Amino acid sequence: MKNQLNYYLIAVFSIFVGSQITEGVLLVPYWQSMSSSEFYSYYQEFGPAINRFYTVLTIVALLIPIALAIYYYSNRSAGFKYALTSTALAILFVSCFYIYFKGTNQAFYQSAFNEVDLKNELLTWASWHWGRVVLECLSLCFLILAVSKKN
Repeated sequence: MKNQLNYYLIAVFSIFVGSQITEGVLLVPYWQSMSSSEFYSYYQEFGPAINRFYTVLTIVALLIPIALAIYYYSNRSAGFKYALTSTALAILFVSCFYIYFKGTNQAFYQSAFNEVDLKNELLTWASWHWGRVVLECLSLCFLILAVSKKN
């Protein structure tokens, strides 16, 4: 049963990473194709739901490596160092929200950018997003290593 739980946790984390990749592949290019007025209308309507969706997934994704690191530490598992590395990477990808996304997303709600500045900001947003996805993928890889080395 313990192995099944570990695999479920990896599956949930993988769903989070997949949702982030989907956002980068589908939503961001869609946003970039819109005029500023279309984007701001869209963001006013759907931004809160997108925010709630990703907030829940991100919190769960952050808690998974933390919980495994604590569990593996208490059991003196060989997977501890990998779970700890996954945790550090998870903290980094969550930090990206506070460093960049929180303020920028708030500026989107406030329709703060003109047409040209919005196009440039969405390019910056996409770059930050893909950087965060790299951290998430690395965190997932270390999470998988932790589970595979737990004994």
